[in-house]
Amino acid sequence: MSEKIFNDLNIFNKLVNDLINDDQEKGISPKIQTEDVLKKLDISLSENGIDDETFKNSLKEIILNTPKTSSKLFFNQLFGGLNSKSVVGELLAVILNNSMATYKIAGPMVEVEKEILRKVASLIDYPKTFGGTFPTGGSMCNFMALIIARDKKIPEIRNNGKQQDLVCYSSQNSHYSMGKNASFAGIGRNNVRYIETNEKGEMCSESLQTAIKNDLNNKLIPFFVNATVGTTVMGATDPISEIANICNKDNIWLHIDGAFAGTVIFSKKYKHLAEGVQYSDSFCFNAHKTLGTPLSTSILLTKDEQDLYRSFSNKAEYLYQTDNNDYNLGQTSFECGRRNNALKFWTLWKSVGANGIGEMVETNYSLSDIARNYIRNNSDYKLYSYDDSLSVCFNYKDFDAIELCTQLYNNNKLMVGYGEHKGETFVRLVTINRENTKKDILSFFKILEDFSNKHL
Repeated sequence: MSEKIFNDLNIFNKLVNDLINDDQEKGISPKIQTEDVLKKLDISLSENGIDDETFKNSLKEIILNTPKTSSKLFFNQLFGGLNSKSVVGELLAVILNNSMATYKIAGPMVEVEKEILRKVASLIDYPKTFGGTFPTGGSMCNFMALIIARDKKIPEIRNNGKQQDLVCYSSQNSHYSMGKNASFAGIGRNNVRYIETNEKGEMCSESLQTAIKNDLNNKLIPFFVNATVGTTVMGATDPISEIANICNKDNIWLHIDGAFAGTVIFSKKYKHLAEGVQYSDSFCFNAHKTLGTPLSTSILLTKDEQDLYRSFSNKAEYLYQTDNNDYNLGQTSFECGRRNNALKFWTLWKSVGANGIGEMVETNYSLSDIARNYIRNNSDYKLYSYDDSLSVCFNYKDFDAIELCTQLYNNNKLMVGYGEHKGETFVRLVTINRENTKKDILSFFKILEDFSNKHL
């Protein structure tokens, strides 16, 4: 490793210090209009290089004008905040720069990943035959599960690629990746059945059963159901046990997309929200969403490791030259040059334990309770979401939700998004930054109220 790394890490330390100070002083980064980015910031690339001081200053301007997702004023996405122990793991993974494809190039990092998978499998009562991997995000987790289910239903499709009359099912409120994943897998977007949901945003199991029956009567092949723990807008959880019974009856793969709220498996208080997960064929969650690990930290488990091998293994003598398949993780993953996304979750888990992670999850829900209670006790608000959801959906007075969220962003006050359910559009407050306190949640509402009443 070049000695230059020490000088460059000093630059890094100075920039991080500037970023943290700016976050504490201002909270939110100023918005630069898209047409002004190249005018205001030195982003251009040239034939000749620059000195370190100019380099540092250019980079400083860019990062201080980039949205701060760890800010206490950031409520816009399904992630927020950073766990410092996870950051240590992420930075070390970058410096080590291992690929997780083989034991030869990853070494003990393979066991770091496998240990996490073992413990998660135990938490959800999967059998000893389980398998798992760290995909690049929730969308990739869902895609891999879809591919496995397709190959399980029609084994010859792996080699022949022949189009079959396969259909899959997901709720109306599920993640948007379902449609594009069906397209990638050769299933076709039109062969995704979006099942209606109730007022809470939960999939209606009776409607699912009816849809499957209709497709069977039409000589189609139902093969995959995607159920959700924590939908993207309402934060709802589908009735997993009911859905599992339906899938079991017709031999349909059940995948649980727990990308948003699947970390409830760590909490004694909220684990019941994922009741029935042990009946699924695959399960995923994103530690970068509710636990503050850096993007991306996604975990996918299957009940049977052989299903991963059947769908994703391939011969490569130039690559798999030592050790057995149990330690050559490229045989069970979609990617080959897969970075080490396990270490940052391991450093978090190692430092606080499973109980500590459970407490982090419970902190998220306590923040959502604070927000909901404030809304329920204020007649100027209308609440749309329900208890045990990390998405707190509401409207304030008669202000248009889209306009309100947009103007709060444009005026550098807050970053919060909006959502829609059953024809209603509302502000969607996501309460997953564990650094926030009751004071910070109440401050959110005060900023929103003051700005709305003065400027809208």
